[in-house]
Amino acid sequence: MWCSSTNSIALTAYTYLTIFDLFSLITCLISYWVMMKKPSPVYSFGFERFEVLAVFASTVLAQLGALFILKESAERFLEQPEIHTGRLLVGTFVALFFNLFTMLSIRNKPFAYVSEAASTSWLQEHVADLSRSICGIIPGLSSIFLPRMNPFVLIDIAGALALCITYMLIEINNYFAVDTASAIAIALMTFGTMYPMSVYSGKVLLQTTPPHVIGQLDKLLREVSTLDGVLEVRNEHFWTLGFGTLAGSVHVRIRRDANEQMVLAHVTNRLYTLVSTLTVQIFKDDWIRPTLSSVPIANNILNLSDHHIIPMPSLKAADSLNPVTSTPAKPSSPPPEFSFNTPGKNVNPVILLNTQTRPYGLGFNHGSVPYSSVLSQGSGVPGTGATQGFRTGFTNVPSRYGTNACGQPRP
Repeated sequence: MWCSSTNSIALTAYTYLTIFDLFSLITCLISYWVMMKKPSPVYSFGFERFEVLAVFASTVLAQLGALFILKESAERFLEQPEIHTGRLLVGTFVALFFNLFTMLSIRNKPFAYVSEAASTSWLQEHVADLSRSICGIIPGLSSIFLPRMNPFVLIDIAGALALCITYMLIEINNYFAVDTASAIAIALMTFGTMYPMSVYSGKVLLQTTPPHVIGQLDKLLREVSTLDGVLEVRNEHFWTLGFGTLAGSVHVRIRRDANEQMVLAHVTNRLYTLVSTLTVQIFKDDWIRPTLSSVPIANNILNLSDHHIIPMPSLKAADSLNPVTSTPAKPSSPPPEFSFNTPGKNVNPVILLNTQTRPYGLGFNHGSVPYSSVLSQGSGVPGTGATQGFRTGFTNVPSRYGTNACGQPRP
């Protein structure tokens, strides 16, 4: 009501800080409620993430309010309305008192932790530089200005100071545009103060590992990996469960002869100093050296480098061949150059050893003869300077029947 009566957008921006203080009180109540609640089967890790969510929502709403103020201020630059200063200064001091009372009188654990753990805002950095300069002149003020100032108290004081300057300039020179400039300054300070807290609480909600504990965690994991019986530490994951509460899980592989309970106690003792909620899974090494007996070897596997394949020719029916010449019995048909089919077309190949063996029990001492050599032994007519072996691929076959004067086999 006072912001509407004064028509001051700077006072409206400062009132948004009062609304943020109300949300901080609600967050404090949620924090007390979380302390009284115990973990349940549904919320096995407890309810600490509720206060993280409350802080995140409060800071994001404050930033949305700052963006709204920036939009309204941009519109007022085009047409600046008249500002009434009757309640402007009174409203400033009332809001300042309420903000300081809310932030300093109540121990708000979530916001106190976030303000210390989050990165500093640009307002805090500039005030710190100014404090160092003042302490250089007056060293006695170092105990007051050099420590990190509370960002909420700092923004409350800075906003009230901007409103006081606005009131004086409007009262002296009727310079109404300074109200819009003060509103933009308060909105920027609000956004710059709340943004690091939103980022920090958002990372907690995303279950990320806090950057300031990564080095300590690596050191503890190296110590765990050197424990007696521990072979490997893997699948480690650590995250912030709540403000100041770290949770984690890790898998530990141990030797088969190690004591599981002893290793579990040592690992928990090392990590519990930093990780309050810890889950450790111990499993023994189940690696077994493979043996030859465990690999089945087929009896019919042959070393192909010691064997070769002889394709056997496919002969015609035995009743149509002469047992002596293996040529067609009909005198009218001319003796063919080859009386067998294409090798390997109808008969499966036979695998023979490179060593000279005696297959089929015939007592033949033979070897494989290529077909080119068979053709070079004669013109295809029996008895013309070649042993009768060009059809079967066998050479030096002893004649059981003898030969006649013409060199033809005798039945």
